[in-house]
Amino acid sequence: MDKKNRAVVVYDLLFERYGDLNWWPAETPYEVIVGAVLTQNTTWTNVEKAIAGFNGDLHPELILNTDIDALKEIIKPAGFANQKSAYLQAVTRWFMRYNFEVEAVSSEPLEKMRTELLAVQGVGQETADAILLYAFGFPTFVIDKYTMRLCERLPLEAGKTYGQVKNFFESNLTESVPLYNNYHALIVMQCKDHCRKSPNCEDCPLMDMCQF
Repeated sequence: MDKKNRAVVVYDLLFERYGDLNWWPAETPYEVIVGAVLTQNTTWTNVEKAIAGFNGDLHPELILNTDIDALKEIIKPAGFANQKSAYLQAVTRWFMRYNFEVEAVSSEPLEKMRTELLAVQGVGQETADAILLYAFGFPTFVIDKYTMRLCERLPLEAGKTYGQVKNFFESNLTESVPLYNNYHALIVMQCKDHCRKSPNCEDCPLMDMCQF
């Protein structure tokens, strides 16, 4: 089976098991941005606790106008509050260049927006791609630790670096925001259920094609 077919088959098997997962879990595009920063080096459960600290009033002006020490206290459940508070204000200042308008960002070229985001303090490739895909609807595939683990386990021969694995998926799939969105979500679900650090292979939907 060639690489393209393997990429598609993995998606089909995971979709058959888990369906459409309707990611990213957020009320607004700006909440996606905040969540993408807060989820660095922590669990989503902790991110939810931090976001709950805004009491349903999470918006860009609040992040920029809140005293930095107060902001640290709000996001403390997500860990690394000193760094992440600065990162949140930095990425919000970037968004301010576009008057906090989603349409203004999404109308720009993908590569321009990705380059800009990667220049923002605290925004690496995974965070940038998550923001671009889930907040602004750009067709860019998100690679995280789960994706790297799955590719290595099967294996998918997708490469070793972030860029190589990203290129593998984007080259072997139809360019599609909904597809990239759900594929990433499916991989996360698969790795939480089965492709854990210590694998749980029982009833795994990828059992027949996995060489692990």
